[in-house]
Amino acid sequence: MPYTTTDDVQIWYETIGSPEDEAIVLIAGGGAQLIAWQDPFCHSLVEAGYRVVRFDNRDTGLSQRFGGPEDLDGGYEMDDLALDVIRVLDTEGIAAAHMVGHSMGGIVAQYLALDHPSRVLSATLASTIPGHDPAWVVTPGVPEIFTRPQERRSREEVVELSVAVQAHYAGSAYPFDADTARQLAGLAYDRGYWPDGLPRQWAALARATERLERLRGLDLPVLILHGREDRTCAWRAAVDMALAIEDSELQVYAGMGHVLVPELWPDYVSAIVRTARRGRRA
Repeated sequence: MPYTTTDDVQIWYETIGSPEDEAIVLIAGGGAQLIAWQDPFCHSLVEAGYRVVRFDNRDTGLSQRFGGPEDLDGGYEMDDLALDVIRVLDTEGIAAAHMVGHSMGGIVAQYLALDHPSRVLSATLASTIPGHDPAWVVTPGVPEIFTRPQERRSREEVVELSVAVQAHYAGSAYPFDADTARQLAGLAYDRGYWPDGLPRQWAALARATERLERLRGLDLPVLILHGREDRTCAWRAAVDMALAIEDSELQVYAGMGHVLVPELWPDYVSAIVRTARRGRRA
């Protein structure tokens, strides 16, 4: 579980599985630490024959911070978050990998596929959007949490708030596991409580370029996963991306929200592996 060593930007990452296997890089969403990709999910990919790489995005968890409590903009762009993935690959000596991104992580995966195609074997875009069109956003506008310095809260307050937020975004078809959510939120707090990074990640997201037209030119296998009850990113975005990307597979799940639910992990893993095999390097 080292830091990247390519330059003066330090990204904390860890790997699971054999270095001899092709790598799948898991890219978390805004404010989420690498543990958002839970161990059983990661091990399912390892059992399928892949090496899993997961990391803390900049301004999250144990990775480098780009400001203090009063700084709402870290001065970086989404391109820089994509370069952080390249830093991880270079530190590990991985020439190219399969990218799996959720929410903001799905946007990072798009940047990687578009701007660094030689490093991407396949891409899975989960619960994400290709730009700023209001049709792709369930609730347009900027939430207040992203426009002001973050209040420091106690561990108990942070855990309960996290559980409430996850319950809100979970969708109706699958039972919400509050106990597991509470455990993971506590682990995230103990591991690296850093609420100040979320507004800075949002500032980068707000400046993200429009990508739908560029996605039409992708020449690699793409898997698109989305929930019909996503309360953040409208599922129309998934359809629009699937129509734009020739070599894509679309899976839209009824009753799923903005959360990759454990009940569907086997389905996600099967689809990710199917996509990865289509993008396997000779």
